[in-house]
Amino acid sequence: MRVALVSEHANPLAALGGADAGGQNVHVAALAAGLARLGHEVVVYTRRDSPEQPALVETEDGYVVEHVSAGPAHELPKDELLPHMREFGVRLRDRWRREPVDVVHSHFWMSGLAALQATRGTGMPVVHTFHALGSVKRRQQGDADTSPPQRIDLERRLCDEVDHVIATCSDEVAELERLGLPRTRATVIPCGVDTHLFRPGPERPPPRIGPRQRPHRLLVVGRIVTRKGIGNVIEAVAQLPDVELIIAGGPPPHRYEADPEVQRLRELVDDLRLGDRVVLTGSVERAEVPALIRVSDAVVTVPWYEPFGIVPLEAMACGRPVVGTAVGGLLDTVVPGVTGELVPPREPAVLASTLRELLDDADRCRRYGEAGRRRAVEHYDWSTVVADTAAVYRSLSADALATGAAR
Repeated sequence: MRVALVSEHANPLAALGGADAGGQNVHVAALAAGLARLGHEVVVYTRRDSPEQPALVETEDGYVVEHVSAGPAHELPKDELLPHMREFGVRLRDRWRREPVDVVHSHFWMSGLAALQATRGTGMPVVHTFHALGSVKRRQQGDADTSPPQRIDLERRLCDEVDHVIATCSDEVAELERLGLPRTRATVIPCGVDTHLFRPGPERPPPRIGPRQRPHRLLVVGRIVTRKGIGNVIEAVAQLPDVELIIAGGPPPHRYEADPEVQRLRELVDDLRLGDRVVLTGSVERAEVPALIRVSDAVVTVPWYEPFGIVPLEAMACGRPVVGTAVGGLLDTVVPGVTGELVPPREPAVLASTLRELLDDADRCRRYGEAGRRRAVEHYDWSTVVADTAAVYRSLSADALATGAAR
């Protein structure tokens, strides 16, 4: 099949760790690569955010990234991109009129709007993955939500007009039904993990953080944004005097020190006098993450809300236990008492108690790690995720052909 993946702000070629570069970028890149390996012709369409970006990039993984001019050719926060989606959709429409595709898979709500505009009247089916929902964000963030005010209404429109929705977790399906999506037009296919890159392996001695090595080490990895609950992890570690914490991720080096959330976390570390036990490494290359996981006793990921969350899968694939919050996709991926533990969000005291019990039981940590590895391989390997996604494409493409023939 000729497959178009539309990802307006999450470029699969972008460096990870910034405010708008995280799990969606990983998801789109891995999906595109996996589809290409199956023999499909795949192009990812993303917004040009630099004048230096070439129009087309042929990746080593066999898919093409096309940078589409829509709005100014510089970085913009994703919440400021809506006014440029009409131009994005027009350019996609012109592109696909010249070279039609068999299926369009849009990622994030604004990509869905552009995809609908581009395919209207063409018969090309549109599959959509939200990755995050405005209704959840509004409920969790309230007045701090920076999404355009019309986002939730536009997401309702997407539920009504796209041909099918691929949800990443069961919790999302219930939310989509409240937005009007019939259950019959949703399929749950989780995000995946590269179980070859993320795997148990030789453990190098962990680098020392302070003047002396502590018995236990925890890892937080991902975007440095408030809702990820990293401050809650720091507060929990303050109650665990024999524990070190690595916080990996964040904006590129030239923007790291000036980032408001990085500054807030550094101040919290200073206020709690944890400078010899907590280190913020800054952004890390994806290939370096498995080694960081392997030199940690457990991976902590405690967002206040989370559409899916890839980090728990990466930890499980590396054979490490996960302590996460009982929200969103973590309700599906982390099995309490088997691969890790789940705690309420924004409860550092509960988090500290849970970590204490886990770290004091080395055999339990080992069992959780082994079970996590098995679960990651059996249920979340990208080969399974890609195959299930391609099956949805084939079904919709066949329906579109049948409908066209009937006309």
